[in-house]
Amino acid sequence: MKSIYHLSQHKIKGLSLVLLLAVAGLNQGCKKNFESFNTNDNLPTTEQSLALLKSAIGPIQQNIFSNYQIAQNLSSDAFSGYMMPPTPFGGGINNMNYSLNNGWNEAGFNDQYTNVMAPISKIAISPLKATAPESWGISLLVQVIAMDRVTDKFGPIPYTQAGKSLISQAYDDQKTVYTEFFKQIDTAANNLQAFITANPGKKAYYDTGDLVYGGDVAKWLKLANSLRLRLAMRIVKVDPATAKLQAEKAMAAPGGLMTIPSDNAAVAQSGNRNNDLWNVTVNYDGDNAMGAALQSYMVGYSDPRLSIYCTPATDPLFAGQYVGIRSGANTSFNGLGKAGYKTYSSLNSSVPDNSRSPIGQKAPQILMTAAEVWFLKAEAALRGWTGAGDAQTNYETGITTSMQQWNANIGNYLADATSKPTDYVDPKNPANNAAAVSTITVKWDGTASNEVKLERIITQKWLAIFPDGAEAWADFRRTGYPKLFTVANNNSGGTINTQLQIRRLPYPTAEYGNGNKDEVRKAVTLLGGPDNGGTRLWWDVNKANF
Repeated sequence: MKSIYHLSQHKIKGLSLVLLLAVAGLNQGCKKNFESFNTNDNLPTTEQSLALLKSAIGPIQQNIFSNYQIAQNLSSDAFSGYMMPPTPFGGGINNMNYSLNNGWNEAGFNDQYTNVMAPISKIAISPLKATAPESWGISLLVQVIAMDRVTDKFGPIPYTQAGKSLISQAYDDQKTVYTEFFKQIDTAANNLQAFITANPGKKAYYDTGDLVYGGDVAKWLKLANSLRLRLAMRIVKVDPATAKLQAEKAMAAPGGLMTIPSDNAAVAQSGNRNNDLWNVTVNYDGDNAMGAALQSYMVGYSDPRLSIYCTPATDPLFAGQYVGIRSGANTSFNGLGKAGYKTYSSLNSSVPDNSRSPIGQKAPQILMTAAEVWFLKAEAALRGWTGAGDAQTNYETGITTSMQQWNANIGNYLADATSKPTDYVDPKNPANNAAAVSTITVKWDGTASNEVKLERIITQKWLAIFPDGAEAWADFRRTGYPKLFTVANNNSGGTINTQLQIRRLPYPTAEYGNGNKDEVRKAVTLLGGPDNGGTRLWWDVNKANF
């Protein structure tokens, strides 16, 4: 079994000397050190800047230092209902049952500063912005994708002033962060579009190191527009006017949106790097398993993607069945421990074609898919936004596009008006049993209320964007969908409501003691509630969806 604190010995090829020296000087435990990239001495050349950009793309999913497990898997992936570890970390008292582990959550806060913002801040003062503005646009998109994951976990974060002081890091409220995201997408899209107009069919200057699109500028532009639509929808309940403005801008933008699986944005594995979920599920001796919520919906719908996403249980008592583990379950029950629960259903790591596998050893790690965009348009259509098209058409196209992505036989799935999510039964511990929390079906019903239509859209979107736990958890907090089983055990000490479920992660304790304590205290004021897992984020508004 690999320790969850294991650091990868993998080396990343193609890094420039300036990057290697800069990274060597960083302290992983203190994100403030990333301003060391922002000095004016020995500015990188354009070629060195491209190497920095390559280095920044991988860590979007934390796979430079193998922190994925603690930075995302043991938080977002589980909170989204997708996964649950069979391993009773910390004696069974850990994030899964809301006893939040500071050491784990710190990685989700620090890594994107150290590994993404740091190199990109160096690029920002390099010749690249002038010599290859399209590649600077790509840099900005990488940064927005990475830092959106941080702010959507924690709330206010250092962003617009990050790295500008050697003493402290001022936090921005989330509204300011999102405003800056949209401005950065503006710059990226404008740069990419200008390049396409001036250089028809030409690849970006940054191409051979592009682990996402291989320098295909048109696809990066589609991602820019699609990312704008994603972020616009995130803020729809707190700032509907801006959400509508940005969404309509995205849907009318030159270059269009992602529409087919070949548009999908995913980070390819290079050299000896492996897919992070493969590492956690296989290389770490089964530290990851199917969540009970995923079982409830996929088994209930006889979903054609089930055998692509997951594997049947191997336990002699229920071998061949799909049985997940309920979030917050006591896997130490009756001394079972990891050995007793890793025989439950796992994630499928053995699909031969890595491009058709969510967690194959060399499977690319998904950032955004065309299927997600169709569901975003379906919700936009419900809200009557210009350019969204028809809600039903978008909904059904989203499902179809996901089936195509995974090479699944859709059959009569779209016409199924009777199948519903199933109850959850833990064959080894009845205390974890739970009745199904939703009765939503697959087939579109044009006579249903907008609320029911939204549950249908988000439920299918959740199934389609697997295994992106960060985005799925954000959608759940924003909309309440899909409906998820509550944790079987809540060890938060009353700070997290079992029915409302966890809303965010608290700031790392180091932020209170590393010279930034005054700023993090201001951040808590901006947050509008105590620094715990029960406080809602700015966009997580406690009101109806419509």
